[in-house]
Amino acid sequence: MINLFNTHIENLSIHRVGNKSRNEAIFLSDVPYTLNDEIMPLLKEFFFKPFREKEENYYQFAHEVDLEYNEMYNLVTEAFNNPSEVHSISKKIANHLFEQSNHPHIKSGEVYVTYLTHVSIDNNVVDAIGVFKSEIKTDFLQFEENESSLNMILQQGVNLNKLDKGCIIFNYQKEEGYKILTVDSNRYDARYWLEHFLSVDVFQDENFMTKKYLQFCKDFAKDVVLPAEDKQQEVLFMNRAINHFAKNDEFEETNFLNEVMENPEFIPEFKNYKVDKGAKYSIEDVSNFPIANAAVTDVRKKTKNTIELDTNIQIKMDFINPESAEKFVEKGWDEEKQMYYYLVYFNKELKS
Repeated sequence: MINLFNTHIENLSIHRVGNKSRNEAIFLSDVPYTLNDEIMPLLKEFFFKPFREKEENYYQFAHEVDLEYNEMYNLVTEAFNNPSEVHSISKKIANHLFEQSNHPHIKSGEVYVTYLTHVSIDNNVVDAIGVFKSEIKTDFLQFEENESSLNMILQQGVNLNKLDKGCIIFNYQKEEGYKILTVDSNRYDARYWLEHFLSVDVFQDENFMTKKYLQFCKDFAKDVVLPAEDKQQEVLFMNRAINHFAKNDEFEETNFLNEVMENPEFIPEFKNYKVDKGAKYSIEDVSNFPIANAAVTDVRKKTKNTIELDTNIQIKMDFINPESAEKFVEKGWDEEKQMYYYLVYFNKELKS
């Protein structure tokens, strides 16, 4: 989990990077930008807002041979070791981005390199480096008074409500390649930012493993439980799976299967499904890991707990108390109507 509320921008360097394939130039500022109290809060909102709104999926610098060959990893490490040299290092970062800007689709734009302090991640206060890029320009009107009327002047500028690209590199978990958050609003050149400029892989921490394992369970429920039983049992299986994660700090697969699989015949089915599909979720060799509670909450919010019927009726199950759905909802077949039915028991209707 991150908290950027107390984060301070210690240094800001602004450069402009063009597209090499179109023979556009690069412009490097000689000195850092002088920040003031008027623009600081606007820039913090511009830079940080996308990361507050985005799900926290972390990355880490990577290289197929060794991390020391990853250029951004080396530049960031140099900046963390020598914060007073961050402006000169920002020029190297801008040049590195320029060298990757050689596809016709890549837009030129301003690059902002910031040194950040008082950043909270996983309950640790650390420094961080932010690299942000604005590409899309927005039309706006300025007005100028003359003697008897107002004149309209059409100009272009950066919309502070939308950051095009950005990453925050935390001075944390250096040995693994640092923890990194990244956003990219323009998907036409996604490989250029993640693969070519940053050269990152997904950070496989407890947050990643928790989400991936629960996604695997969700697909198992859809592909195996639903065809073998029905929608109610699919929903109840995910209820039990999520609640198991919610009440435990450590995941252990044997305990999980014994508790969640009410039908023991599904246990070998689950293991076979993992052999076939596990690599897709990066869990093929995983049987225990720490559970990230925040990730469980995110998955719970996004998991459907509703049975939708072709008669335009929906039955919503309770994820907190799944035993209610098992005790008070029964499925049957009506011979006369030749239709399935759900029988729901209750004492009284609750006021909404």
